[in-house]
Amino acid sequence: MKRQSVRTLSLVVCTFTYLLIGAAVFDSLESDEELRRDGMLKDISHALKRKYNITDDDYKMIELVITEYKPHKAGPQWKFAGSFYFATVVLAMIGYGHSTPVTAGGKAFCMGYAMVGIPLGLVMFQSIGERLNKFASVVIKQMKKYLHCKRVEATEMNLMLATGILSSIIITTGAAVFSRYEGWTYFDSFYYCFVTLTTIGFGDYVALQNDNALQNKPGYVALSLIFILFGLAVVAASINLLVLRFMTMNAEDIRREDTELQPSSQEVLTLEGEVNGKLLAGHALIGDDDVDQTSVCSCNCLGANHADNHESLLDTCYRPSHTILAANLKVKRASV
Repeated sequence: MKRQSVRTLSLVVCTFTYLLIGAAVFDSLESDEELRRDGMLKDISHALKRKYNITDDDYKMIELVITEYKPHKAGPQWKFAGSFYFATVVLAMIGYGHSTPVTAGGKAFCMGYAMVGIPLGLVMFQSIGERLNKFASVVIKQMKKYLHCKRVEATEMNLMLATGILSSIIITTGAAVFSRYEGWTYFDSFYYCFVTLTTIGFGDYVALQNDNALQNKPGYVALSLIFILFGLAVVAASINLLVLRFMTMNAEDIRREDTELQPSSQEVLTLEGEVNGKLLAGHALIGDDDVDQTSVCSCNCLGANHADNHESLLDTCYRPSHTILAANLKVKRASV
């Protein structure tokens, strides 16, 4: 089996194993808390129904109103600032779900917009990531020259370390900023930054949704957009390095397989050459005078010309001489 096939199979097995491990861990961490919160919310809802004498239909209506009103707590979501923020989230494939189009025209345009915008965004982030890697390689090279290192060229590990450090700086700094403006804990802000820059986008934490921030805090809106775009570019730089490393491994495997196949091909060619050489050597034993006798046709079994064979066979007193018998033996040895 080829190394590429083995690697692909190994990746599939490792991925599904990782999924099973993740499912088991999340089950053990979240299942009990989910049951506890579900029971608590049911008790609160029953208490409210009894206290205010609310029917089940009225309570369902109140739940629907609260759910639908939640996006509007941040102010208008579809003015230009809010629409630009939504378009950025779509192009970056984050998908918080904090606001969604409700009209048929808005949904149709969203699908068409995403079909064009997502590939465009991927290419843009990938290109920016390549430029960042190039800039990081130049900086690393200058630092190595300054430190008088023997090898001044930036390696893949150096670039991955640099992008990892830069990603950590962006996430930690962004967590501090969002913790201040949104009133979250630092851990929750760090969680939001990580979920955003990895394009997971659960939507449980969404920036710019308090105090009508989209309309009243343009500086904070600009900072949030810069954080998303620049952070995704840095993440794309890291992904670009991983993709290049994987492609390099595939190229090395292909080159190794070609190298392993070369001895087998040479052995086949050598065997063919030996066989052909022996056959040619066997034919070379025949002189120029015996050219007519080198045919493998069955009608030349007597070793003479065709006309002579015919006449000899018609003669009842004919007996082959010692010379003809020797010629026949010579032909039989030379024939293939």
